[in-house]
Amino acid sequence: MPVGKPVSATLITLHPLPTHGGFMDSHILRKASNRLPELAGIAVLRFNTRGTESPHGKSQGSFGEGVTEQHDLQAAIEFAKTRGLPNLWLVGWSFGTELALKYGFDKDIVGAILLSPPLHRATDSDLDRWVGNSRTLVALVPEFDDYLRPAEAKAKFEKIKHAEIIGVDGAKHLWVGESATKRVLDEIVRQVNPEAYPLPDSWTPSN
Repeated sequence: MPVGKPVSATLITLHPLPTHGGFMDSHILRKASNRLPELAGIAVLRFNTRGTESPHGKSQGSFGEGVTEQHDLQAAIEFAKTRGLPNLWLVGWSFGTELALKYGFDKDIVGAILLSPPLHRATDSDLDRWVGNSRTLVALVPEFDDYLRPAEAKAKFEKIKHAEIIGVDGAKHLWVGESATKRVLDEIVRQVNPEAYPLPDSWTPSN
């Protein structure tokens, strides 16, 4: 949560595939929670989906192949709403983008931001639900992604006329390196709190 300043927007983050090492501390999500509350007044909610193991412990339940996780997404949204947090956005990364696409289309959110969407579990029928949808949809697609690259992504999302597909030169699926991290966080801020865009390159704590 931002300290001593109002919350401009709220990110509900959905981590990469837990069976391949994804969890709430995956680096982009951890860095978002470290930086964005102070630098952009954005609240960041991170959590492990069912059956996910991390240094904080293991979630109850078992991995549901992206099906039963819809209840985890709904619970996170309800949690944010009970806290009175404003302007809810889903931010999914890899597997997390599948949850956002499959289950976010009718939720009480401003929109969804997709990082490295593989479009494995999310089908054409899931994309159809975003056609004409009032919710914002933005995808950041790495130039050298292992699963879906910018040209393919633009073709896949073409039916969703309001979707913004942003190809990121030089980036890979895991967004390794500070330049990739900063680009992702800048694009998130540009969407959810444009007044704070771009993020500063340095920060001095207040006394």
